[in-house]
Amino acid sequence: MKKSTIPASETKTDQLSKSEAFAFTRENYKWVLIGLGVLALGFLLMIGGGSDDPDVYSDKIFNFQRWTLAPILVLAGFVIQIYAIMKKPKDE
Repeated sequence: MKKSTIPASETKTDQLSKSEAFAFTRENYKWVLIGLGVLALGFLLMIGGGSDDPDVYSDKIFNFQRWTLAPILVLAGFVIQIYAIMKKPKDE
């Protein structure tokens, strides 16, 4: 009969729980949702501001919200998503 190579301090259920553990923790999913919210806000700020009449020119497309704020929020959302994916779980 073959001897088990499991260390005495580690039981079989401990090994199973480590091998079946999820890659993301609750905190990772929280950051993913925050990042998605920031991304959605950035894209929502980019839309709109058009003219009601297609024959009339409108300067509303060149405002601060659409040219500066929205792209910054979209980039921030992608940075948050990268952070959420790369964040290692804390060992407890």
